[in-house]
Formats: sequence, C-alpha cells, structure tokens
Amino acid sequence: MNALGKTLKTWTPRMRSQPSVAALIVAAGRGTRAGGNVPKQYRSIAGRPLLDRTVEAFRLHDRVARVLVVIGEDDHSFYAAAMTPSDKLLAPVVGGAVRQASVLAGLEALADTAPDIVLVHDAARPFLSAGLIATAIESVSRGALSAVPGLAVVDTIKVVDGDGRVTGTPDRATLRAIQTPQAFAYAALREAHRRAAIAGIAALTDDAAVMEWAGHAVAVFPGEPGNVKLTHPEDFDAAERRMQAAMNDVRVGQGYDVHAFAEGDHVWLGGVRIAHDRGVIAHSDGDVVLHAATDAILGALADGDIGTHFPPSDVQWKGASSDHFLAHAARLLADRGGRLAMLDVTVVCEAPKIGPHREAIRARMAAILGVGLDRIAIKATTSEKMGFTGRREGLAALALATIRLPGDGA
Repeated sequence: MNALGKTLKTWTPRMRSQPSVAALIVAAGRGTRAGGNVPKQYRSIAGRPLLDRTVEAFRLHDRVARVLVVIGEDDHSFYAAAMTPSDKLLAPVVGGAVRQASVLAGLEALADTAPDIVLVHDAARPFLSAGLIATAIESVSRGALSAVPGLAVVDTIKVVDGDGRVTGTPDRATLRAIQTPQAFAYAALREAHRRAAIAGIAALTDDAAVMEWAGHAVAVFPGEPGNVKLTHPEDFDAAERRMQAAMNDVRVGQGYDVHAFAEGDHVWLGGVRIAHDRGVIAHSDGDVVLHAATDAILGALADGDIGTHFPPSDVQWKGASSDHFLAHAARLLADRGGRLAMLDVTVVCEAPKIGPHREAIRARMAAILGVGLDRIAIKATTSEKMGFTGRREGLAALALATIRLPGDGA
C-alpha cells in the first residue's frame, strides 16, 4: 500500500500459449544535442534513417505482434519518408511535451486491442539485439510487472552539489546504468502513467521510474554494452563507422522455381493474386516468385532450401500462403544480424502479363521482407515461344538475393 492506494504486486498473463506483445517506440523528441537540421531520429546512418533501423529490430522479431511509434506533432512528413512499410507497423500517434506524456499517448492508442506485454524503447538505440528483446519479454512473461535491462557501473560515481563539490560516493556495486527496451505488463504501466499524470508528476526520466513511483517492484536483467543511445554528433559518427564495419560479409544467393499450369482462374505471383485463365499445380499456393526469392535468401545464408524448411510431405503447408515462406527466410536473416541489400527477380512466362502488377508485387514483397521498395526489383520476360513456358505449359521465376551479414568479410 502506498499513499495513492493499493497497488498490484503480481501479474498473471491471460491464458494463451504466449502473451501478446506490442512495442512502443518513443520518437517525439527533438534531439537538439545531436546537431543537424532534422530531429536526430530521422538522421541517416549507413544510408537509412535511425528510426527505421531501430524499429526494424522489433518488426522482424517473431514475438512482437505490433509496433507503434510516438512522433512529434510536426514530424509526419519525416516519419512517412523514413519508415519501411510493414504489416506490424501501426499508424503513428503524436506525443506530448515531455517523455511521460508521449508514452501515455502511445499506451492509450494501444488500448482498443491491448497487449499483455508492452516494450518501451528509445528511438535513438538502434543496436539492440533480438536476444535482448526476447529476454525482456520473458522477464515479464514469468510474472514480473516491470523488467529493465541494466549494465553494471564500472566508473566511480560522485554526487555533487550546485557548486560542483562532492557530497557523496555511492557504492557502485549497487548501481546500474539502465537501458531500453523496458518491458511491462501493459495494464499496470498504463494505470501507473495515468495516475502520475493526474498527480502532476511529469519529470520522471524513464518508465521504470513511473512504476517505482506507483509502488511496483522493478526487476533488472543484464543489458548489452553495444545497446548505446545516440545523443551527440560524435555518437552518430561512431554509429556510422560501426554499421559500415559490422556488415562486411556480403553474400549472393540464387533461387529458381517452376510450376505447371492446371485448371483454375488465377495465379499467385509475389504475394499478389492475379486473374488468369489457368491455375498451377502446387502443394502450397504455387507462388513461383516468392518461392524463388525464399530460396535465394536461404542460399545466401547457406541454410538449405524451401523444401528443407517447409517439406512438401508436411500437410500443414498444403495450400499455404507463400508469404509465410519468405517471411521465415527474412527472420532467419534478421536472427543472424543481417539485412537484405537487394532482391532481383525475373518472371518467365507468356502470360499473364506482369507489367500491370509489377508495383503491387514490389510493395507486397517489400512489406513481407521489411525493406524499402528500392531493394526489390521485378522483371518479366518470355522465352520467345520456346520450351515449356513458350508453349504456355507453366511459368518460372529466377531470383538473386544480395545480403549483408556481420563478419570479417572473409
């Protein structure tokens, strides 16, 4: 019991195999200490906006169902230009004048379909790992209301007064430098923020402090030294060097797929349903574009092929959408700390015509893979009426995927 009433000390997630998880990315600040003529979260690192890099870690994580970004009131155009489309990414919400107000705005925006767990993360921390996200989720899944990553303090810390005189030296063994993502039971965090707002408490510097103020215990799990927050110009210079040096294992993989025509009224190409006077013979939906693209990424990873991961003998994949296969390859790439540099696909068929559907296919594949349109190329050709495609017996697709992985470049 605290001064504001009884608080909930334990939490039991709703009965389900896994609790639902949403990520809330705080990006409403101006970041003036970083310099530049745009808010720091929209500055580019190694060719991509900082915010997009940060969000990528969550939208590619298989435990995170939704991602919501809280932005500044005047930042809609910056946001639209920066972000890679994703089915997980919700429309942004506008934050407040201080961090607490921004987080509360985000929490309220999630209320209609409230998650069990919410992860709150700083937009300026792009180097977190998938493992850190998983640890944060598991810490709350096991029953804690709040869990935050922290690093042991290695420097001696001094407390000073307004004149710069030392007034104390705390025991650094009891100190932790706290990072994000911070994980919470969604309902408990929203209630704590609401109460703090009503009480006029607005100067707390992170969400763990809001939970502490509300009387809840906060657990600390090990953070990551590389999970730094970009604040000053030199931080961005270091981040640029880090990104360029880290992603120096460049690989190329190829993929090929073919399906014969059969009775039907449509084909699937690149995740888009296209009307046609024939269908295809296939175990899944027979999408030659997505199958070839999946094999190209798996080839670049040296991780088998589509049949290895999704055996045709497994009945669960009968009639399945090939979106699942390509998304799986993207997750494997993300789990290795890699990213897709380019995917180039050529469709070979006499019909249907690909041109009218090219941009829809590019957009769908970019959404599945979590990359920009500029990383997806779709071309089409015929075989000049030669061979099985020329005889209109089927269609084929060839794909080349270029990926970048962390490594020594050997």
